[in-house]
Amino acid sequence: MPPHPPHIPRRRWVVAIVVMLLIAIPAGYLVLSGAQSRDSGQDKQRAAAARTLVYDWPSRVQRRIYDVPIPDGSTYVGHYETNSWERSTLYVQFRTSPEQLGVFLEELGTNRAGLSEGTVTIPGEHADVVGWDLADPSRSWAGVTVQQSPAEPEVAITVDVTKPERPRVYVVSTSEP
Repeated sequence: MPPHPPHIPRRRWVVAIVVMLLIAIPAGYLVLSGAQSRDSGQDKQRAAAARTLVYDWPSRVQRRIYDVPIPDGSTYVGHYETNSWERSTLYVQFRTSPEQLGVFLEELGTNRAGLSEGTVTIPGEHADVVGWDLADPSRSWAGVTVQQSPAEPEVAITVDVTKPERPRVYVVSTSEP
């Protein structure tokens, strides 16, 4: 009769941990990725369902497409986007410093001297879409419209300079394919 091999104790707890990890890690990954995917869809749905300004920065893609380089340090940033077959429009408002306003205008190819005092360049029907009151006679306005090339959007800028140390900027960028 052959001798029995030496007894090797089974480490059941090691096997149990390995099996548990082989099941738990992929399951946890599936739950986490599913939750993230669901949140992503809800964010997009919330943005698409907006009917007025959303007080948050527009995405980098929106800022690039519509040519609206909001300066760093801007506050009270709000945006609203509309799309149709004929035209797409991004409405943006923010408050900034006089220096950053100059940087913003230069990035669009104009400057502070390009602003026409007493001029509101955003038409009333555009202002009404997001509830802006740009006809308030107690405010000081300055505006400019920038059309860099036919392929780029037309950017209408109206600045409330009532508080010159903290101008409020209203932008309507319209792209027509």
